[in-house]
Amino acid sequence: MTDTNEKIYSEEEVAEKLATELPNWYFENGWIRRKYKTSGWKGTLMVVNTVGHLAEAAWHHPDISASYAFVIVKLTTHSAKGITNKDFELAKMIEKVVQWQPAKEEASPFEGTPSDPRFKYIKYD
Repeated sequence: MTDTNEKIYSEEEVAEKLATELPNWYFENGWIRRKYKTSGWKGTLMVVNTVGHLAEAAWHHPDISASYAFVIVKLTTHSAKGITNKDFELAKMIEKVVQWQPAKEEASPFEGTPSDPRFKYIKYD
């Protein structure tokens, strides 16, 4: 299951890809990282479970740190000992799903989460 010919991105390439494709992610200590702010424990669990589902489907597993009102996701390709396309692609999918706001999409049949503190669960960027 491991591609031994995976491209490993240099720190400069990682920084460039993050700036253009994943501006809310950053590179630190060999990982690409993202902190998602939530409105409390319910939102934190929703984010953790979403990331878990996507990671399992991709068979590429991040490190996750969870607290009452935030989740930190860290990605690196252990088998390649660096950042590869797997990390960028999973980060993009996580970003797409966690940050999805159907009410902001044109012609969406969904109204989205009400703007009421009782129902808010994530703090969107």
